[in-house]
Amino acid sequence: MSKINQKTIKEIIDLKGIGLHNGVEVNLTIKPAKPNTGIVFKRIDLGKNNEIHANYKNVIEPILCTKIKNESGASISTVEHLMAAFYGEGIDNAFVEVDASEIPIMDGSAVDFVDAIRSVGIDEQTEIRKFIRVLKKVEIQDGEKFISIEPLNKDLIIDFELVYNNPLIRTRRKEFKLSNDDLSQIYNSRTFCLYEDIDKIKKSGLAKGGSLENAIVVQGDKILNEDGLRNRHEFVYHKILDCLGDIMLSGNRIFGHIKTSRGGHALTNKLLRKFFSEKSNWTFEEFEEVEKKNQNSLENPVSISA
Repeated sequence: MSKINQKTIKEIIDLKGIGLHNGVEVNLTIKPAKPNTGIVFKRIDLGKNNEIHANYKNVIEPILCTKIKNESGASISTVEHLMAAFYGEGIDNAFVEVDASEIPIMDGSAVDFVDAIRSVGIDEQTEIRKFIRVLKKVEIQDGEKFISIEPLNKDLIIDFELVYNNPLIRTRRKEFKLSNDDLSQIYNSRTFCLYEDIDKIKKSGLAKGGSLENAIVVQGDKILNEDGLRNRHEFVYHKILDCLGDIMLSGNRIFGHIKTSRGGHALTNKLLRKFFSEKSNWTFEEFEEVEKKNQNSLENPVSISA
């Protein structure tokens, strides 16, 4: 299948689940959309002004999930796992209808969304896909937290360092390269939390739908889920999944190298806002232009030392 053209799903997808934070059962319907539509969420439980465009400018309260809101105040939460599935599976255009204020958490990963997309198939469209090419490095430093993005030819790399004061999670770091790596373990990696944080999270009005069915819970050096981890890097892989979904809110796929330590939804959104605030940081690029530049680099190789 071509990387040049935009894509949508071939048929309607229907899913049902519970909201991780609001605890409400929600029906989710994903519909094909015309070229250049992007990803649009629609709150069908609201009578009017119920469309919310998946865009980093619409992000509010990015605490333990990514929440977006339109100018009329309609919002939808926990969009990141579905957005990551759209990114990885190459979906540019779709309408996402929900009858509640949160995307269902499913099993805490993106695998149910990915399986659903693959089951209906992907429709290649006539319009050319545009990519965002990073022109210069942009970074955000927030105490011990850090995130940056810098130029990279025709690819996306996410280098994520996870730092937890927990004997099991500890400090973990993985680099994910979109062109080389298998996405299956990223898709399968579930959200997680520390047992001692659960009461505090629930007192904040969040995680009302959380359970061992949709999240990994870590107590000391033990995992409370009977089946344990799905892969040895599940904690940091889930953070990469979240980052991938949040990056999809740029509206286009990005060619760039992202590095982050102790990152999360809020930090990624701060990076996108700073990155797009100056036109000198980026440019649009169509895949045909990238192919030509890549061919020139092969004909005129240069040596790069790290």
